[in-house]
Amino acid sequence: MAEDISKKPLDEELEAPADFTSPEELYQELIRSIRKYHPSDDISMVEKAYEIAYNAHKEQKRKSGEPYIIHPLCVAIILADLELDKETIVAGILHDVVEDTVMTDKELAEVFGDEVALLVDGVTKLTQISWSTDKVEIQAENLRKMFLAMAKDIRVILIKLADRLHNMRTLQYMTPAKQKEKARETMDIYAPIADRLGISKIKTELDDLSLKYLEPEVYYDLAEKISLRRDARNAFVQGIVTEVKKHMEDAEIEAKVDGRVKHFFSIYKKMVNQDKTLDQIYDLFAVRIIVETVKDCYAALGVIHELYKPIPGRFKDYIAMPKPNMYQSLHTTLIGTGGQPFEIQIRTYEMHRTAEYGIAAHWKYKESGSGQAAADSEEAKLSWLRQILEWQKDMSDNKEFLSLLKSDLDLFSDSVYCFTPSGDVKNLPSGSTPIDFAYSIHSAVGNKMVGARVNGKLVNIDYVIQNGDRIEIITSQNSKGPSRDWLTLVKSTQAKNKINQWFKTELKEDNIIRGKEMIEKYCKGKGINFAEINKPEYMEKVMKRYAYKDWDSVLASIGHGGLKEGQVINKMVEERNKKIKKEVTDANILEEVGGPGKVLPVAAAKSGSGIVVKGIHDLAVRFSRCCNPVPGDEIVGFVTRGRGISIHRTDCINIINLPEIERDRLIDAEWQQPEGEESKERYSTEIKIYANNRIGMFVDISKVFTERQIDIKSMNVRTSKQGKATIAMTFDIRGVEELNKLTDKIRQIEGVLDIERTAG
Repeated sequence: MAEDISKKPLDEELEAPADFTSPEELYQELIRSIRKYHPSDDISMVEKAYEIAYNAHKEQKRKSGEPYIIHPLCVAIILADLELDKETIVAGILHDVVEDTVMTDKELAEVFGDEVALLVDGVTKLTQISWSTDKVEIQAENLRKMFLAMAKDIRVILIKLADRLHNMRTLQYMTPAKQKEKARETMDIYAPIADRLGISKIKTELDDLSLKYLEPEVYYDLAEKISLRRDARNAFVQGIVTEVKKHMEDAEIEAKVDGRVKHFFSIYKKMVNQDKTLDQIYDLFAVRIIVETVKDCYAALGVIHELYKPIPGRFKDYIAMPKPNMYQSLHTTLIGTGGQPFEIQIRTYEMHRTAEYGIAAHWKYKESGSGQAAADSEEAKLSWLRQILEWQKDMSDNKEFLSLLKSDLDLFSDSVYCFTPSGDVKNLPSGSTPIDFAYSIHSAVGNKMVGARVNGKLVNIDYVIQNGDRIEIITSQNSKGPSRDWLTLVKSTQAKNKINQWFKTELKEDNIIRGKEMIEKYCKGKGINFAEINKPEYMEKVMKRYAYKDWDSVLASIGHGGLKEGQVINKMVEERNKKIKKEVTDANILEEVGGPGKVLPVAAAKSGSGIVVKGIHDLAVRFSRCCNPVPGDEIVGFVTRGRGISIHRTDCINIINLPEIERDRLIDAEWQQPEGEESKERYSTEIKIYANNRIGMFVDISKVFTERQIDIKSMNVRTSKQGKATIAMTFDIRGVEELNKLTDKIRQIEGVLDIERTAG
């Protein structure tokens, strides 16, 4: 590929040793690699680590049949190729030792120091994270963030990346299902992390290896097609390299020029994104010019643009505007002499180092008496790490790059990432408790919560959640609901709102009952027949007089002492007396005499829609189109201006994002119990199906609907260039139960990745 750059061959690939190399050979290779760049000859620490790891893994074998010790040694070699400090390399050798319980953390710290123990512990923790497959993109992003947030020291992630790289290199010994799973995980989680940290050496290899197992046909087809015309291409690239070299010498620019075929994955991505075949992608190869200074970069660009015709719009200056992972180079696409486009990248040696090694390029060594690597404070590049990790805060101190990385890397300091028992990631504000977690799942879970388990152990409800915790909420039907103290413990506004809402509604009901009792007691004491005055027309007068919207509010007010029961009853008696005076006619008297004065029972008013809204009768109720609630969903009513009450699901986006000022207009609503037979009423709902597109997919989906005699009202399908289909379907359904059965059936169809209900 490339020749030497400066003193060290910077551009070499991370060399993978041949299968079945003996541990001793690998160990020697590791020592050679460390000696190439490390200023100290003292490798006793590495020797000791190798000895311990060798004895610990003596009996173990890998799937390939090789001794297990080969794995930690190869991980250490990758770390040495990235020129990392000895502590990291030692942690790489020992990263599986604690897990196999040969040494405790304490023993490790005694032998190798706290730093190594911290690194090993960090890697072990990350290993325990269970990635569920087939998660949508948001989930992968959350996992990536959590991964970064969990590592207190960035070197932990570098060890984890090296560990994953070696596992990917030896993936051929795994079962095909395991290969696919690991490759998907690498593509979603690990390769983006390597990219974010700017380590293109690892990123490109992880991408290529993932492609090999996820799309083997594509991979081998590419490999074959690229090697077919290799000679012609090499001749083309070589011709350009020679030509460029000569012109650089003529211009008196000291430069190193080389050419390479691009990586398989980047070619594949281009083919997919631009919807082209391999023959249509011309810039399969890149020519790289490496010079001493930034000034030379622009001088070289001038020479190049004079020599070849640049393609308009294909010039990128990443020197003036670096990428978030600090990648810097000039990129320009040109037309060769035979009309063939090709790409040239121009950068300095320092930029090249950063492009290849990313964050690892900033490790500098100066041996102190204790043999610890200390940071070169002149190399203060702290801000860019923060950029990489999308940290939006102002930087107050941009010294001591390394010490920060090694100590308090509190990235995402305002968030904490934890798991549900099923493996979904929840993102909560930092300092959250299990109560916040319970309400983030559902208000019913929070209201019925009686305790919590974290990582299988019972904890207090004021436990502060840590990154990577797996939380299980214990609920009970006998729970009396949230306590007022909870409001001081919770961190998320969502949980606060839900607790406050509970108090409003629950206590209101208690006060209503108390108000009723107080009225009845008062009437008994005064000898008033309450049934005679308990009529809507008299209630109306009271509500008007004291400015209440409904009768329940009057009762609630009496219950908590805002109104006196005597005031209310006297007003109703007064109104009744007025009416009696008006209506004493012969007809009335005759009627009184003739009839035994029975009072007909009034049936509870129910809306035709199958919804019961507390305290409100005969009001227009309509279902919102944004979230399409169906029986069985937790619902809430919203009092609109002039259009009655609109019913929403409680997880509807519009309800969640409702401004505080509008929240007073929310009203309790519940589904009416169907009488006798199951309700014939059907309700409109919408789902989105995410699937890998294939012939016959729609036939299989519509078959499920036909079998269940469910009428599809509308259907909308979008297919991405990557072959992912998003199918939006609207149909009528009896309730949640039927919907769940339907979605379970659809999930079994080959190629279906995920199903979600639209929530606004």
